[in-house]
Amino acid sequence: MDRGHGRSLLTVLGLGVLTCNSAVAVYRSWGDPASVAFVATAYAALLLLLRFLRGFEGARPGERGKAKAAVWALSTLLTAMFASRVAPLMPPLVGVAVWVMAAATAGGGFWAFFLSP
Repeated sequence: MDRGHGRSLLTVLGLGVLTCNSAVAVYRSWGDPASVAFVATAYAALLLLLRFLRGFEGARPGERGKAKAAVWALSTLLTAMFASRVAPLMPPLVGVAVWVMAAATAGGGFWAFFLSP
């Protein structure tokens, strides 16, 4: 299903669904600037994450440093963004657990990308 330039039909379809879903989310939250900014930032971060993941996969092992850093930073940003939206909706102890899991995920990703052999 590869169309010759490295994008499969499933990838294009997934990006189309993501774009439509983000557009609908912006439309539905148009009166709330914070929600619109959240959706726009999450959409941009996901697109950048996919771009850097593609660069990471295609790079030689010695040239993966910048792509690794970008992938980790963007995934940590998205984790923190979603935790910041979910935690306030939970009871206090569960909200703390959400933040602890988000921090553990970011720390584990850092360890896996940069510290593990």
